[in-house]
Amino acid sequence: MDHPMGQGTPAPLRLVVMGTGPFAVPMLEALARSPHSIVAVITRPDRTAPGRRPPPNPVRTAALAAGLPIYDPPLINAPDAIALLEALRPDLLVVCDYGQILAPLALGVAPLGGINLHGSLLPRHRGAAPVQWAILEGDSVGGVSVIHMTPALDAGAVIVAREVAIGTAETSPELEARLAELGVGATLEAIDCLTKTLRGGGGGRVGIPQEGRLVTRAPRLTKADGVVAWTLPSDRLERMRRALEPWPRLTTFLSGAGTQPPLRIVLADVAVAHPEPTSPGVAPGTVLAADDAGIVVACGEGTALVIRQLVPEGRRPMTAADFLRGHRLVPGMRLG
Repeated sequence: MDHPMGQGTPAPLRLVVMGTGPFAVPMLEALARSPHSIVAVITRPDRTAPGRRPPPNPVRTAALAAGLPIYDPPLINAPDAIALLEALRPDLLVVCDYGQILAPLALGVAPLGGINLHGSLLPRHRGAAPVQWAILEGDSVGGVSVIHMTPALDAGAVIVAREVAIGTAETSPELEARLAELGVGATLEAIDCLTKTLRGGGGGRVGIPQEGRLVTRAPRLTKADGVVAWTLPSDRLERMRRALEPWPRLTTFLSGAGTQPPLRIVLADVAVAHPEPTSPGVAPGTVLAADDAGIVVACGEGTALVIRQLVPEGRRPMTAADFLRGHRLVPGMRLG
């Protein structure tokens, strides 16, 4: 998405873009095509065990493709990293999906400070996993916010916010890709607003302060977050399946039936059972039915979940029908 200069458009800026993950890539590519000058891309250093390839760094890949200078200081607030920023002489820092919090000294290097593209409608879902938590919490509307950064996590005034409906079957990767594209225009608009306000005599305050009473948290997910607690209602587990793709994924365990030790199973496709089976007094995690249509498991609050596709540990994805051909699973057995 190009950003043509027009009447009243501020002069191009010297930008330092900071990012690591895929959410930042569309924004970086758009800024590289804009009238602004990206003087450097700063990303997190590759960390890997000896003999293994480093994990993918989408921002590094995109910056290399665009021929942009790349730096990867281990600690962005360390004296050598601050000295690097000062030598680059940026007008503005543009941050998205970076992975480090900038201290006041780092933010103060650029006369216009820093802006951050965040994957939620702040102050809702502050933190490292806003897209996943929007699905986990059953939000019907999501969006992006571009804030004028402060040293506090995701706490700056909101310069631009744009919203979209969240699909009832949408997974985290699908929603994140849509929000990343939505963030392109929001970031370009925020740069214009910020520049006009701080350089054009438009007053000192930029954006709308966030309301503290509306803050919710979106902490980074862990592997343990993917383990099914069958006491949860089925609609929550269905949202977990969509939110926890592609990691850590929704996981349960099957004991007995010749499996020793318990077999770890990824639930790759599930649905809320309709109509809910009648299962008074049945413990959550109990198999209610198992046939070619799926594996029906009792959940909390009298609900049930249908497992339609799964991935046994070390095996390929398969339908419930295929799984049942190789594993004895009958009503009354327990998962988890």
